[in-house]
Amino acid sequence: MHSFEAVSDIIHTNVQAIYDLVRSNFGAVEAGILLGSGVIFYVLARRGRRSSTRLKGPSSGNLFFGVIPQLMKAPDSGDIYEAWASQYGSVFSVPGILGSRRIVLTDMKTVAHFAARETYGYVQNPRAKHFLEKFIGRGLFWAEGDSHKRQRRALNPAFTNAAIKNLTPIFFDSAYKAKAAWDAILESGPPDGAVIEVQLWMNHISLDTIGLAGFSHDFGTLGGKTSAIGEAFDSIATKSSFFDTATFMLSFIIPIFGRIPTARRLLLKEMTKTMRSLGDKFLASSGESVSTDKSVIGLLVKSASAEKISHEEVSAQINVLLLAGYETTSVSLTWALIELSRNPAIQTKLREELLQLGRDPTWEDLNNHGSFLDAFTCEILRVHPPLPEILRMAAEDDILPLAEPIETADGKLVDTVFVRKGTMVTLPIQCINRSEVFWGADGRVFNPDRWLDETNGVDKQRAQEIQGYRHLLTFSDGARICLGKVFAVTEFKAVISVLLRNFTFELPNGPETPIGRHRNFLPRPKVEGEAGYDVPLKIRHYVAPE
Repeated sequence: MHSFEAVSDIIHTNVQAIYDLVRSNFGAVEAGILLGSGVIFYVLARRGRRSSTRLKGPSSGNLFFGVIPQLMKAPDSGDIYEAWASQYGSVFSVPGILGSRRIVLTDMKTVAHFAARETYGYVQNPRAKHFLEKFIGRGLFWAEGDSHKRQRRALNPAFTNAAIKNLTPIFFDSAYKAKAAWDAILESGPPDGAVIEVQLWMNHISLDTIGLAGFSHDFGTLGGKTSAIGEAFDSIATKSSFFDTATFMLSFIIPIFGRIPTARRLLLKEMTKTMRSLGDKFLASSGESVSTDKSVIGLLVKSASAEKISHEEVSAQINVLLLAGYETTSVSLTWALIELSRNPAIQTKLREELLQLGRDPTWEDLNNHGSFLDAFTCEILRVHPPLPEILRMAAEDDILPLAEPIETADGKLVDTVFVRKGTMVTLPIQCINRSEVFWGADGRVFNPDRWLDETNGVDKQRAQEIQGYRHLLTFSDGARICLGKVFAVTEFKAVISVLLRNFTFELPNGPETPIGRHRNFLPRPKVEGEAGYDVPLKIRHYVAPE
């Protein structure tokens, strides 16, 4: 802070003490004059306070939503961000809601600085934080600073390699339940296979798995049962209109919009009730078997006392696990089946590796970073991150370092960017994960071999500048790097290994079938022209060649 501003803030925070001091030595009139001068000094200082560095960036003709409609309508927001980075520099600004602007980071030195200061220096927008508190409670998604650190420590025992290894049989069990259901469909269908809408089944696998591994509860959706929480997720995905989406976004800037009883708002309210009801049920059952429960919530209950985690915070973690464990894994598994259908050669190569094992992969197999299964998994995470971007607010003034200088909107060459408190900052995960700057000329191409062959054109040195999991930002980085990343990757590999050894997959209208996006909590893939977020695939039993 500049000295001028420092003096003004001292006056502001100590106004009564200064008044009393002057009055005791001079008088009320003199004190009033001096105090009035101080107030004017403070106002002028605040008005003259340094603004964020003026950065280059695109303009927008949309006064209300800035570039948000452009990003939402695009088949791929990552491509748009990369084009802007190429045109305006590695750190640039874009128009936001109601004339605001936000800063976009694609410089790796800047991203590392941002990640290191998250939860303290970069936080949720107050309205976003309020929404999270109302929707899922004061859990890990909501928490920041010391609260976030404390809650994360309490959850750590549930996400060690040993704990996840104990849960791995649940992952395989869910996959085999899906296999049994598909076997029944194929046996009663035509001899050349059946068209199955796979995204619904990936939802079932994800929900049943997080139920058993997370809470020792069987939702039973793979066996044909209906689930209130599954229906709630589906309703949010299929029943939200443009008006719902617009008022929802505006509510983060103008709180009154959050009071409009739209269909989306009412659905979210019902979903909150459903999740909290389930949370109370899970906590009750975990408390009864706290000594033997190996689920995530069971282990959390055991560590809650030592880390001073309240009942409210433990309950909120259930909602966090439901959202993170259900939605993200389902999206990734669906993208995996789409890419296998688009790329028959990759499908064959991966199946051959899995069949050579002659059994289900062991824990060591699942964690073999030299396998094609691992390469395929990393490429899905790279090209199709479930969360395409992260938005945070600067909690205090900050100076962002740059790996390479950029030219500002004023034409100056700078190697740092000043960010004023309250400025919104975006980390475009999808853009960086697929950027040609870091991943080479084929950065947008789905190519698992890049993880095995160091001579295929990838600039390894540039890719290694990315500090996240396996040089990806899919699980974020820094203090908020996803605690359940090993859980998610292990479940993904276990499910794919079972399905691919037993079935073949293809898009009914061929590998070039257009794949679009459906907006939900997270963007979901969908076959263009299909209802909702349907992804119908032609599935057959795999028969080994003689």
